[in-house]
Amino acid sequence: MGRIVETEAYLVGDPACHAFRGMTPRNRSLFLDVGHAYVYLCYGTSHMLNVAGERPGIGTGVLLRALEPVAGVEHMRKPRGRAQDLLRGPGRLAAALDIDLRHDGVDLFQRGALWIGSDGAEIASIGESVRIGLTKGADSRLRYFVAGSRFLSGVRKLND
Repeated sequence: MGRIVETEAYLVGDPACHAFRGMTPRNRSLFLDVGHAYVYLCYGTSHMLNVAGERPGIGTGVLLRALEPVAGVEHMRKPRGRAQDLLRGPGRLAAALDIDLRHDGVDLFQRGALWIGSDGAEIASIGESVRIGLTKGADSRLRYFVAGSRFLSGVRKLND
């Protein structure tokens, strides 16, 4: 289990959004109602978990980039050294939580094996920066993170 500490948004009209050119069999989950999972395989190596962010028919999403481990670290798949690194970066996050294409389309707001809820934790400050690893829409300041978290991905200068 983990607390979301870093995300990136992909909006309507955003050339970096997988929904930019319309619905396809691969991205159909981005067009589902708010809270549904869109999972895809990136470069044939890593799964990525996004959360649909609009009403049905409008393709937007939020990529989960990093979680702070809260419980169950010993049960996470393929531990990669320190717990601090286990959920840092979208590929590691998906691997540690055993997220793959079978989760595509799951309603993440319904309690189940994979779901999003609130633990009531107070967040002191939210930071923002450009998104990471993009060429299209690279200057958009659509990456949001818990300022000061030691579990963030990316280079340090983007996390301050």
